[in-house]
Amino acid sequence: MDRFATPLGELAIVADDAGRLRAVEWTDQDDRLQRSLRVQYGADGFALTRTRNPAGLSGAIRAYFAGELHAIDALPVATGGTPFQKSVWRALRQIPCGETITYGALAKQIGRATAIRAVGHANGDNPISIVVPCHRVIGSNGTLTGYGGGIERKRWLLAHERGASA
Repeated sequence: MDRFATPLGELAIVADDAGRLRAVEWTDQDDRLQRSLRVQYGADGFALTRTRNPAGLSGAIRAYFAGELHAIDALPVATGGTPFQKSVWRALRQIPCGETITYGALAKQIGRATAIRAVGHANGDNPISIVVPCHRVIGSNGTLTGYGGGIERKRWLLAHERGASA
């Protein structure tokens, strides 16, 4: 586990021994991080040890915040979750940086056009924010909806990816 400052507040990352991201969460949402890890791995299924820049993951995420937006594109990730959740999370990584998609379009993309609410729930349960870009999903009317880190962070991330100064 590592924690580091970003323009939006302190971020925590959790990696496994193979150097894969298991979780990315804002430290002011630490309860959400702990809950996500318990859901994915069970109460005794993980142990956190503080490590600076595990497998270069923190450095890549810092580079993203410094303007190297594609520094996070190929970072290795691994999660628990249901097959459905994993299909949503894989699809999130296919949304190009700086673009958005609606929940309905995402549901169609994974072949589950009527599962819009389930896609929304899976998006909300995403344990690897930013790298698995759940912030790129918006409401059908183009509004910014739900983001575990808060709408203002979502707005900033989208502006950052579009090259606007936030």
